[in-house]
Amino acid sequence: MTTKINRRAWLKSSLLAAGGIGLAPSLVAGTSSVSSHVAPMNPQSLLWEHDPMYKDSVPALRARLLANENPYGPSKKVVSTISDAVSLGNRYAHSDAATLIEMIAEKEGVTKDHIMLGPGSTDLLEKTAIVRFLEGGNIVSADPSYMSLINTSRRIGATWKPIPLTADFSHDLDGMAKAVDSDTKLVYICNPNNPTGSITEAGKLKSFCKSVAAKTPIFVDEAYLEFMDKPEDNTMVGLVAEGHDVIVARTFSKIHGMAGLRIGYIVAQPERIESITDMVRSTMGLSVTSLKGAIVSVQEDTFLAECKAMNKECRDYVFSELTAMGYDVVPSNTSFMIFPIQMEGKEFLKSMFAEGVGVRAYNFLDKPWCRVSMGTMSEMEIFLEAFKKVTA
Repeated sequence: MTTKINRRAWLKSSLLAAGGIGLAPSLVAGTSSVSSHVAPMNPQSLLWEHDPMYKDSVPALRARLLANENPYGPSKKVVSTISDAVSLGNRYAHSDAATLIEMIAEKEGVTKDHIMLGPGSTDLLEKTAIVRFLEGGNIVSADPSYMSLINTSRRIGATWKPIPLTADFSHDLDGMAKAVDSDTKLVYICNPNNPTGSITEAGKLKSFCKSVAAKTPIFVDEAYLEFMDKPEDNTMVGLVAEGHDVIVARTFSKIHGMAGLRIGYIVAQPERIESITDMVRSTMGLSVTSLKGAIVSVQEDTFLAECKAMNKECRDYVFSELTAMGYDVVPSNTSFMIFPIQMEGKEFLKSMFAEGVGVRAYNFLDKPWCRVSMGTMSEMEIFLEAFKKVTA
């Protein structure tokens, strides 16, 4: 017990001193060949990923399709607003944070004490992990899934209980419910899921959350929700308004095109928000430029709709081309798609990068997979040209 108390005190003081920003990277750092969101210890996991994004030098690319970035954003109005905001860089942006929180609360149908901002949703996943697992416990999630929260939890001392996805790549909700025990501190669900792009049916997920959240908090990561045809029908945020112990994460990194500007938020019960902000700072990690840009982007309905339409056009085109070539592509609800390939992952990536095309490679289910993000239509044509050449 003494060790746990001392470790908690040390971590808490370190986090407070650093504003909660400096610790997370060290907690999730992997080996040189494994990125921060790959769990190398489980046979069902994403065992290996070549990640040139995080190297000192990124090769020049004709098509950058490796990070699920929006190639069209930010909107012109957001860019103009951010440019004007640079002159305010000598001031803290607390009032802008309060404005954005009020806007988000109104949009999500909750009060402002249900909202916490952070520099991207990954930051909020990791902060939640730090708070929940300082004294151990286990985390239940699908496998494969986005690993940031899970890896941070494990580095602190949590045990991971991975539940393989079903045959249609949806979450095995029955299996996850059975895995929850008295030591489960959190259940994590990425929906739509990364890296598979698959969706778990909303009605079933809501029933699962209502039942399981009575035992332990449910963290639902909705980073890609806005790419769906009817995002309002698939979000779990209404469960928060109903009083359930559910945490929902959103980001401005994807459809808003603000990945490099780092801003996101969670919607949760006020006491859940307080449990995090009691240990780490919230809005101190946000810049005035990002906040003012996000305030504008929330209102950019036309731009967001155009991005969604162009993403779908590219996604449908690439899906059609790949399936015509005989590849078994997982149907996607996101800004990327994934499919098994017939080449070893490192060899495949080396060849694709040599063609100036950046993609991702994973190993799971005893197969190498390619995950390709949706770029512009011209970038997708370059991808297909290079892919055909490399795999010929």
